[in-house]
Amino acid sequence: MNEPETLKDVMNYEKAFDCVQCGYCLPACPTYETMETETHSPRGRIQLMKLAAEGHISLHELEDPVEKCLGCMACVTVCPTNVQYDQMLEGAKHAIEKNKEKPKHQAALEKGLFEHAVPSSKIMHSVGNLTWMYQKSGLQTFAQKLGILSKTPLHLGEFASVLPPMPSPKQRASREKVQPAQQKEKLRVAFFTGCVMDSVFFTINEQSVELLTLAGASVVIPEEQTCCGALHAHAGRHDEAVALAKQNIQMLEDLNVDRIVNNAGGCGAQMIRYDHLFDEGSDWHKRALAFVAKVEDITKVLAELDGLQFTKPLNYTITYQPSCHMTNVQRITNEPRQLMNQLRGCQ
Repeated sequence: MNEPETLKDVMNYEKAFDCVQCGYCLPACPTYETMETETHSPRGRIQLMKLAAEGHISLHELEDPVEKCLGCMACVTVCPTNVQYDQMLEGAKHAIEKNKEKPKHQAALEKGLFEHAVPSSKIMHSVGNLTWMYQKSGLQTFAQKLGILSKTPLHLGEFASVLPPMPSPKQRASREKVQPAQQKEKLRVAFFTGCVMDSVFFTINEQSVELLTLAGASVVIPEEQTCCGALHAHAGRHDEAVALAKQNIQMLEDLNVDRIVNNAGGCGAQMIRYDHLFDEGSDWHKRALAFVAKVEDITKVLAELDGLQFTKPLNYTITYQPSCHMTNVQRITNEPRQLMNQLRGCQ
């Protein structure tokens, strides 16, 4: 019979002793640079996590420093002793979430969002279709003229102002689940659509698949895939993140593909860490490792295939912001620049 999980287990307490408090993480941490307080540095948070796990401070006292962490993982990149801060951070968030009392309406809203809406491609596509209707019907223009959007809560007005044009429901429904390579097949890949990406940035997903097929990859879009679980992990909903990971791992095992390709840094960063969600040596840990071995960002796959021919000069100036998830978690830095440098005429 398994022993009940303690607070130290949940918070990955033993990993905290890998930190030697050297301070290499301090100049890399954006919250420490901004707030200049030890409690908002990686080593300070680790010390607070230890104190909370030992019962010397409450989880409530830990909550603010943990919630203010951006999760950029720049500290992991520069750490000389390979401290696994990412696992401690998610453990702390899980502990805080498990022990936090919330108003019933908030708990119900979060349950609906995390357990039903986000993992459901049907619901997320419905959100995209409703947004398309909002744009095409003229409601968006009407709301902008009246200034209604500026009065909405949670900065929804700002979000609505930068929404890309949505594809029609017919366009969404017409997507082919298997798309062959447009030259000699070099790879067969599964494309991970993501939840928010496929709902709000469907067109970018379509263009991503087109690039893959042009470069020599045959693409399968699995219907069984679900949310990567990053949103759940960041919110401390560990058990739900594990359940979603299992569904995606099972999905890949049923496919004969060389890679599983994603085009969202957050999704890729979560999926390449699926093995951390399971006990080492367990069956699911082994299955997760097999999954992780096939996860690749689209830029890395396109650079490897080297099958794109950019012939038309483009008079563009590109501004590139290297994603934290790409740089510090997936350790992908050169491939995006390599692809951009192949574009003729771009600055």
